[in-house]
Amino acid sequence: MEYIVEGTLSAKAVIEAKRRPVNKVLINKAKKSRDIDYLVRIARSNKIEVVFVDESEIDLHVEGKTHGGVIGFVGERSYQSLEDLLKTNNPFIAILEGIEDPFNFGYCLRSLYAAGCDGVIVTKRNWTSVVDIVTKSSAGASEFINVYESEDLPETIRQLKDHGLTIYGANRKEAVSLYKTKFTDKLVIAIGGEKRGLSSKVASLCDHNIYIPYANDFRNAINGSSATAIISFEIFRQRGA
Repeated sequence: MEYIVEGTLSAKAVIEAKRRPVNKVLINKAKKSRDIDYLVRIARSNKIEVVFVDESEIDLHVEGKTHGGVIGFVGERSYQSLEDLLKTNNPFIAILEGIEDPFNFGYCLRSLYAAGCDGVIVTKRNWTSVVDIVTKSSAGASEFINVYESEDLPETIRQLKDHGLTIYGANRKEAVSLYKTKFTDKLVIAIGGEKRGLSSKVASLCDHNIYIPYANDFRNAINGSSATAIISFEIFRQRGA
């Protein structure tokens, strides 16, 4: 199966990350920039076909004008094993459960990668059909960050515990403020979607629950990507940012 990514940033990410095959790149022949020159250079150095075409040719393959004159034709992404996520001495791993919107999912990956997360665990789902949205909203981070697809999330959490990782759940029930939490060196942060939160099976396996305090009396949950950014950068700060 072949998919399309749009834009110079996404095209660069799929080439540099080497997580998936990149079959061809189309570039609007009227586009001139250092970014385009760099894209052409890395594509050719990786033996990827680069074709300069009229913009109308690119428009035939995509909807709208968000491509900026660049599209890439790519294959399936490779995923990592749980062992790959545990290779560092003090792993920082995230579980994303129930975050369905591809834009939101991409924003989560962007924040986690920027904050130094070693890998993300997700349940099996066909994200490949929205690869362009996820790649673009994550600013390419979705291609670089390690991703493990779990077929049994509770069992995966038990395995993480066996490796000495502490599980922190973003869950207000019997929770401690994020800013009063001292995170352990080896940790997992589990974050659910803003509608349903974490499933009961995952929540029951968390060692600690944390919440993000609000300045005002506001009972609605912030979205998953906002929560992910706040929590992941607090972990980054505690790790000596």
